[in-house]
Amino acid sequence: MVLFRFTVFFLLIAAGVCFAFYIGTGQQKYRLWGLKILKWAVIAGLGFFGVLVLERVL
Repeated sequence: MVLFRFTVFFLLIAAGVCFAFYIGTGQQKYRLWGLKILKWAVIAGLGFFGVLVLERVL
């Protein structure tokens, strides 16, 4: 459980850093990286909450 939390947390921080670089430099590659990382953060978060729901059910 702790691994999921750290993974989601660090993915969100990495996405935020990429978006900050995009704002600072204006380079599209940072925006694209940020969106890709954000997508994986959402997937990891859904996996985390899925595990929580399965623990409650079982």
